[in-house]
Amino acid sequence: MKARVREIATDELIKIIDEPAKKIIDIRPPDAYNGWQLNNEIRGGHIKSARSLPYKWTNYIDWIEMVKRKEVLPGDEIIVYGYNREETDIVATRFLKSGYSRVSVYYHFTDEWAADPSLPMQKLERYNQLVSAGWVKSLISGGSPPLYNNNRFVIIHAHYRNREAYLTGHIPGAIDMDTLELESPETWNRYSPGEIRRALEKHGITAGTTVVMYGKFMHPDNNDPFPGSAAGDIGAIRCAFIMMYAGVKDVRVLNGGFQSWSDAGYQVSYTDEPKQAAREFGAEIPGRPELVVDTPRAKEMLASAGSELVCVRSLPEYAGQVSGYNYIEQKGRIPGAIFADCGSDAYHMENYRNFDHTTREFHEISDIWVSNGITPDKHLAFYCGTGWRGSEAWFNAWLMGWPRVSVYDGGWFEWSSDPVNPIEKGIPREVSENQK
Repeated sequence: MKARVREIATDELIKIIDEPAKKIIDIRPPDAYNGWQLNNEIRGGHIKSARSLPYKWTNYIDWIEMVKRKEVLPGDEIIVYGYNREETDIVATRFLKSGYSRVSVYYHFTDEWAADPSLPMQKLERYNQLVSAGWVKSLISGGSPPLYNNNRFVIIHAHYRNREAYLTGHIPGAIDMDTLELESPETWNRYSPGEIRRALEKHGITAGTTVVMYGKFMHPDNNDPFPGSAAGDIGAIRCAFIMMYAGVKDVRVLNGGFQSWSDAGYQVSYTDEPKQAAREFGAEIPGRPELVVDTPRAKEMLASAGSELVCVRSLPEYAGQVSGYNYIEQKGRIPGAIFADCGSDAYHMENYRNFDHTTREFHEISDIWVSNGITPDKHLAFYCGTGWRGSEAWFNAWLMGWPRVSVYDGGWFEWSSDPVNPIEKGIPREVSENQK
């Protein structure tokens, strides 16, 4: 008999949400999954245990690869829900055509599940700091986007020595910021408080300004003299981190960066917007010094049972097969650091991003970390080679509400530059086992 999609009711769904072989699939935008109420639902977030698989991704030829990445297998029972019946039915049918024989649809998320406070839901703790393209569109159009209570904002297109990334298309009204405004090319650490102050004031940023950061992914090539020039999506979060360290109270990141703006079909500007300087930052810098760990403190953390250094590099870097950068000679890793695989190399974050460059489902990131011994009860300092990838992993942990998270700003570059510091190479057995 040919497999067919059946409808499931709320009372039945309640009984099966904790069964491992039942996979609940949320096809709404990632921002709705995280917590934004995009359809006037009474409660934001997603059904407990649901996996995020946005309807938008059905337009990608490698849709089934993302399904497999989420470990949603043909033998599982699939329950699909979204904001409207048409999209829900399309995704359910796509599952059937892909070899999934037990597929159901749930049509009552907004009017029954989200409306009933007794039914379990989950959301990203600080979802409001990860905004959608629609939220930004409302902001620049003079609207009142939800969870925004300010009258001063700056939209910043971040890049690394690549103004062409900005001039070839950006969000209307956005100004550009080179990451070199906030970090030193000699050490790749943050600049001094005075230098950071001057950079922020130059870009019109005060402690009370709402800043929306985004970048543009442009397919980094390791053969390029400056591969990071094409990784503005990661650079944007590096800038956001330094701004938060400095004391900017409301820093938002556009989920998916310029790709999300482009995918939404919104107007693109090519105007080189002038920067309107702020008279003064208005607070002491750093406002949040606890967000940064330097080398002496990193060594203390390695010796403490209550803390961990978390290595956000690729496996070849961690194993000492490559340094990861054309300007770093030493290969290896910091002994005792826990591996938190970024992806393929120093300029990609595939294990923290979806195909459309939106932030990966936070449950998946958390589950991988916990399985590697990276847990929220400890003080965690994320690091990579020079700070970009470490900042993005830190941002994910911070969004989840993990209480004690920092960035080891020196990272591998600073650690490996001092011959006194020990170095390890090879793949530890526990990491090898996790890679299988």
